[in-house]
Amino acid sequence: MSRRLGWSDGLIAALDEGLRTLSGAVAASRARPDGGLDEPRLSARDRRTSGALMRVNHAGEIAAQALYVGQAVAARKPATRAHLLDAAREERDHLDWCRARLDELGARPSLLGPFWYAGSFCIGLAAGALGDAVSLGFVSETERQVEAHLEDHLERLPPGDAKSRAILEAMAEDEAHHGTAARLAGGIPLPAPVRSAMSIGGEVLRRTAYLL
Repeated sequence: MSRRLGWSDGLIAALDEGLRTLSGAVAASRARPDGGLDEPRLSARDRRTSGALMRVNHAGEIAAQALYVGQAVAARKPATRAHLLDAAREERDHLDWCRARLDELGARPSLLGPFWYAGSFCIGLAAGALGDAVSLGFVSETERQVEAHLEDHLERLPPGDAKSRAILEAMAEDEAHHGTAARLAGGIPLPAPVRSAMSIGGEVLRRTAYLL
């Protein structure tokens, strides 16, 4: 996506990215943060808790991929598009890390993965259509809310699950960087009603993906 994509090109790119995201055919470019840690001995209850929390994070990363693709399709400036796609590459690392950890915990991804992707792509497309400054502001606010969500999950993780904790800590560091970079690139603060709507949408994903 080095040039501004037309609608047909954008839909094809979104479909391709969506298929790779949902099929698990996404490989991380960085080593896993928990790579040097042994698998902890967890009770069945703690394993279920960790699995449910990591399912939520995996669903969030599916949504993040779709958001960035939608925003990149609608971006006006090449620099904005490049910024979005660079961030998306790091988010793909998160996606792969979360999926691998789910497998280790014997947990499944969210059953609603296609819904998370399609809905988030439409939101990203709408945000991008409002202009690059708004789109980057959307990234900044999204990452701020994701940081808060990750902090909550770090508190809720079973104390013995050091592997999941290492992954979430690395993800939180990346999200903080993405938010700061988006603001420095020209992202503007979003109105309070928009921030509230984003928070509600995020909570719906978290509560639903925890179970489904």
